[in-house]
This record gives sequence, C-alpha cells and structure tokens, in this order.
Amino acid sequence: MLHGPKVPDASTVHQVLDLALRIGELQLACGAGAADVTATMLAVTNAYGLPTTDVDVTFTSITACCHRGNLAAPVTTTRVVRARSLDYTRLSALEQLVRRINAGTLTADEALTGLEAVSTAPHPYPRWVATLAWAAMAASVAVLLGGGPLLAGIAAFTTALIDRVGRIVNRLALPFFFQQVIGGALATAMALGVHAMDPTSQLVRPSLVVATGIIVLLAGLSIVGTVQDAITGYNVTAAGRAMEVLLMTAGLVIGVLLVLRLAVSQGLHISVAEPPPPLLAHVPLMIVAGGLTSFCFAWASYATLKALFVAGLAGAAGTASYGVLTVLGTDLLVASAGAAILIGFVGGVISRRLRIPPLIIAVSGLTPLLPGLTTYHALFQLAVERNISAGAQSLLLAAGIALALAAGVVLGEFLAQPVRTGLGRLGRTLAGPRFSGPLRPTETPLE
Repeated sequence: MLHGPKVPDASTVHQVLDLALRIGELQLACGAGAADVTATMLAVTNAYGLPTTDVDVTFTSITACCHRGNLAAPVTTTRVVRARSLDYTRLSALEQLVRRINAGTLTADEALTGLEAVSTAPHPYPRWVATLAWAAMAASVAVLLGGGPLLAGIAAFTTALIDRVGRIVNRLALPFFFQQVIGGALATAMALGVHAMDPTSQLVRPSLVVATGIIVLLAGLSIVGTVQDAITGYNVTAAGRAMEVLLMTAGLVIGVLLVLRLAVSQGLHISVAEPPPPLLAHVPLMIVAGGLTSFCFAWASYATLKALFVAGLAGAAGTASYGVLTVLGTDLLVASAGAAILIGFVGGVISRRLRIPPLIIAVSGLTPLLPGLTTYHALFQLAVERNISAGAQSLLLAAGIALALAAGVVLGEFLAQPVRTGLGRLGRTLAGPRFSGPLRPTETPLE
C-alpha cells in the first residue's frame, strides 16, 4: 500500500500560518515590497515544515493557503493590514527574528512570543525626538537647496510646526490626505509670511521654504515599494500603493495651491527663485547636507544607531554622484537614475553583511534627491502664472524624477544580487565549511 507524505495537523498549520501572516503584516506596514513579504512568509512556513504554501499579497490584505495533499483539505487564512507606520527599529528587529527562525533556533511558540514583543515594543525614543529629527532634516534640505543659516532655521521651525500639528490632527483620526493638505498649506503660508517681512527676498527665498516643506512631506511615501511591486509583477499591490502615493501627493498639491491662490487674490506675489546650478565647489557642501538629510530621515523613522550612519553614508554617496553628474551637464532624469542605481547597488551589497534591511538604505538614501523644488515650480506656474502648459510639463518632470529614483534603486538592488552571492561564496571558501547564515527577507528561498 502506498502512503503519501505525512499531513501536518490543523492546529500546527494554523499556528504557523498565523505566525507567517503576522510577520508579513508587520513588514507590509513598514513599507516592504510585496515580493519581500512573500519570500519571507514562504521561508517561515518552509522552516516549520509547510513547504506547500501559497501566499497572495495585496496592498491591504495578505492571504496564505497551506496545501495538505489529497488526504486533507487545504487551510486558508487571511490577515488585513489596518495601520502603517515608519519604525525602522521594529523592521530591523523583525528581520533578526526571521533570521533566527530560518536558523532553526526558535520553536513556533517561541517565535510567536518574540513577534509579540517586536510588534508591541514602544518606539526607541520619545515622539518629540522624532519632531527634532524632522526639523533637523528640513534644515539639511534647506542647505542642500542652496539656502543659508536663516533659511535652515525657518525650514526647521516650519517642519516642527507641521509635525506637531499633524500629531494633533492624527489623534483626531483625521485621514492622512487632509494632514497632507494642512502640511502643504502651512509650508506655503510660512513662505508668504517670510516674503511679507522681506519683499525683495534678499535674505530668504520663499520658494525654497516651500520646496523644503514639500520634500519633507514627500519623504516616507512608498514610491520605492510601488515601483518594486510593479516591476516584480505584483500589479494589484502596485496599483494600491500608487493610488496612495498619488492621493497623498494630491493633498500636498492642494494645500500649496490653496494658499498660493489666496495670496494672489489678496494682492501678494512671490517669485520662483531657482537656485544656481551646482558648481564643483558646491559639491562638498551638497554631500554633507545630503548625508545629514538621510541621517535625519532615518532618525525620524526610528532607525537603529548602526542604520542611522549607514543611511547617512547612502545619502552622501547618492548626493555626491548626483552633484557630479549635474556638474558635468547630465540631464536631471539621468542624473537622478544614476544616483539611485548607486544607492540601490551599494545598499544591496552591504545590507546583509551589516544586518540592516535594504529598505532603510534605499528610502533614506533617496530622500535628498526628491523633486521638491521642481514640484513647487510646477505649482507656481499653475496657480500664479496660469501657465497650464508649462506647469504640466514641470509636474511631469517631477513625476519622472520620482520614478527614475525608485526604478534606479530597484535596478541597483537587482544588480547587487550576483555580487552579493559571489562575495558570500568567496567568504565561505576562505573561511572553510560553516553555517552560511539564515535567509534574508529580501531573498527568495531559491536564491
């Protein structure tokens, strides 16, 4: 008589699927791509003896199905992703937990206990420290855009105000779309106030105040995850992420446009003062400002100490490559894509060795390159100059830069895979036979 493989009992299947779903939910809530979430969940179920599991990830829910052959019915369960927040310390702790699961050092019960500790742990530092980090990031962005100490101080104060107001309205459960509207309106109103005190704009350029606010409000949106999901074939998830990004950006645009139109109706006028093109002498300052911008963004997103410095280095490297390319006369889209490829490649190579999720390096490294000034220029043309054609072209340029950044990071991480694999094999060869380490969440079980 022929016997098939041993069928796992229902209680074991439910426990393992619940563990995998909760891990996937936490990853998706922190901004991880659908491909990474799927690979992690399959690695977890395989580690606990459920190799025949299917996973389906959408933007708001995750479904897992364990097939138990012809002798028992399959078990299917679903989990809904209800909340999203940036907490890179939690994401790093989750990756360490997954490594231990894949290493076989944790039972399912122990893994569930560890996951509960990770998901319920408080932020590593108080909320006001995150506000300080956002303010410091805005000051760094202001310097990156060509502003001086006065502009940096105004940008820091404006961003701190936006963050605290956003904190208040968030407690009232106001949808994030309206929080973006409020943030854009506050940044523009502050710029108008600065212009009223300095009509000639000799000390501070109001356009840079708004551009700084736009970059801060755009930071953290899942642009990288959207492009990654689209490229890797998760079109439903990519569509959901794209709609969220478009909606949040639209809220920001509406806030800026409302205040600009109000200013025009009251007889106030501000001009678009473009910063001078980057010169070779300015590149060192750009590198420092870019590194500090990425460092502060990771700090505001509750990253670990090691991840903070790696994020800062990624931002500095990306800004340096972008600055050199623009100095050489390279097109903005090409320069943005080139810098992003470098960030994605370096992050993909070193992330596993340093035990840092590559998402932290990618998102933080791209932050200094977000098209804040281009976006403001487009909105100014639409709201004040009434030049619809030029405004639409500028908006398309801003969208093109954002897509070039996201696609460049994904391509860089793809190019890093064979290099990382080769370095891993070389290291194992030099060190002799030993355990090669658990699976990283961004690697498929077959990689």
